[in-house]
Amino acid sequence: MYEALDDPGSEIYDAVVLAGGAARRLGGVDKPGVRVGGRALLDRVLAACSDAHTTVVVADPRPTARPVTWAREDPPGGGPLAALDAGLRHTTAEEVVVLSADLPFLGGATVRRLLTALRACGADGVLLTDADGRDQPLVAAYQAPALRRELAALSDQHSGLTGLPLRRLTAALDLTRVLEPVASFDCDTWDDIATARARIREHGHVLDEWISAVKDELGIDLDVDTGVLLDLARDAAHGVARPAAPLTTFLVGYAAAQAGGGPEAVADASRKAAALALRWADEDTADGKPDVAPDATPDTRPDAG
Repeated sequence: MYEALDDPGSEIYDAVVLAGGAARRLGGVDKPGVRVGGRALLDRVLAACSDAHTTVVVADPRPTARPVTWAREDPPGGGPLAALDAGLRHTTAEEVVVLSADLPFLGGATVRRLLTALRACGADGVLLTDADGRDQPLVAAYQAPALRRELAALSDQHSGLTGLPLRRLTAALDLTRVLEPVASFDCDTWDDIATARARIREHGHVLDEWISAVKDELGIDLDVDTGVLLDLARDAAHGVARPAAPLTTFLVGYAAAQAGGGPEAVADASRKAAALALRWADEDTADGKPDVAPDATPDTRPDAG
């Protein structure tokens, strides 16, 4: 089991997302389009690999939140190995992340961990294992040449890849495993979908999930300190008036955009607005009377008659 999971930096990788399965346990529904937290499962997976050089989705084309390259195995429905082979034909990077389209809790941090482990261990691939210790070869990072080599060998042995199970490929590869039960959770049944929908609404997750959903919906790719914005909203609500909270955060966002955007612009605008809210609140004394200079007399006060 691999333990060192650091940031891999900016090295290039490609991603292949398999999204063309039949979803029989969901009654044949379009599983990649099922929404969890307001976002299609496929879009959630695409967000996790958004920094890939090329992202290939093996399925019939559909609207997605991010631009992708589309591919399809021939014949359609030929199974995971045929789909993987079709997707790999559109990639050029030496490292490729292979994902299924039904991973509601997969995030960019897990993708980076897989790539870091792959670069450090020298194996053909690094895959996640679930809470029960089962391998999840469709939540994995691989050396692309190793995948192509073994897929070609299997195709020669079986006169094609149609209908072959994934285990034929993984059995031929040198693999390292990383335990991550949450990120490896996949949605095969409606009970799984219900579990995923319930989890993201738990107190510890709902805010991050909501922010991610809004950013995807608005096409915003920006990491900001939500704690700073929440503190600002609190200060505006308590020090000024409750409706000031959403209006102030909107104005902060607008000011940051005018300043060129980016986390630094958001932080700077937030600091200025927070300081203003505190100055506003400080103008009231503890007993609610207007603030007055210590040596002021009644006839020198600003509101004196």
